[in-house]
Amino acid sequence: MEQLIIIGSGPAGLTAAIYAARAGLAPLVLSGTLPGGQLTQTTLVENYPGFPEGVQGYDLMEAFKKQAAHFGARFQSAAVTACELRTEAGPHTLTLDGGEPLTCRALIIATGATPRWLGLPAEEALKTKGVSSCATCDGAFFRNVPVAVAGGGDSALEEALFLTRFASRVHLLHRRDRLRGSQIMQDRVRGNAKIEIHWNTVVADILDPAAGKVTGLRLRDTASGAESALACGALFVAIGHDPSTGAFRGQLETDAEGYLRLPGPGTATAVPGVFAAGDCVDHVYQQAVTAAGQGCQAAIEAERWLAAQPPLAES
Repeated sequence: MEQLIIIGSGPAGLTAAIYAARAGLAPLVLSGTLPGGQLTQTTLVENYPGFPEGVQGYDLMEAFKKQAAHFGARFQSAAVTACELRTEAGPHTLTLDGGEPLTCRALIIATGATPRWLGLPAEEALKTKGVSSCATCDGAFFRNVPVAVAGGGDSALEEALFLTRFASRVHLLHRRDRLRGSQIMQDRVRGNAKIEIHWNTVVADILDPAAGKVTGLRLRDTASGAESALACGALFVAIGHDPSTGAFRGQLETDAEGYLRLPGPGTATAVPGVFAAGDCVDHVYQQAVTAAGQGCQAAIEAERWLAAQPPLAES
């Protein structure tokens, strides 16, 4: 049986692994379906502290992993498909995608979240080449050029407002005739001269994979079906995220969108010995640095919890 298992290998999971390994817990990290997390899907990361000239997302996560391994963390390429979390004294059981079970005394869930995409073939081809799900991460790359944001909720409105710091024009594309975001955010968007709202509009296609970058969009009017062209240098998709918490539904409390709920100010869940960190919990910030900070908290809390537990009774 493992003392501590960490599920997820993004900034939260790997930071938890570094701290837990340095505490002598030799944690087992289950890397999941996207080793390194979402950051490996971006290119240059310019807002992580300590890298004044930026760092490639993949390289940053590889450095996290090497540091964790240096202190004794172990890694297994597996994803958790189901679990049995014990509320009394006793081990938690995880079922992996290969079918085999694992048991542990303490567990840190850092499974992250995945951005929702439009589902267009060109979208996949142009990710990191002008198609992004994070204006905070990539907005500064598009200074003095027009960009587009797809979405109509608070996230999309925040992305649009943030992008006005860099872009020459921000086109907000919304499939309905009214925004879904909070009134204060709507007022800010409508009051910003750099933002143009396109009502009843969806993205029919993204141009141009052959050029290796975004050069424009083909838009479709949801009321009339008419199509039009829009020249822009980037498309930011802001239609929400899906937290990767399916394996824990029914075992841990979630909100309406599936994010894990934490009953207190720390990272402990309502189940003793089970902690959660990163984007599977945080639907507000969703940044590498905040995920790393929460991973640190989770490891420290897990180590203290384990230290306070009596030895398991022999079976």
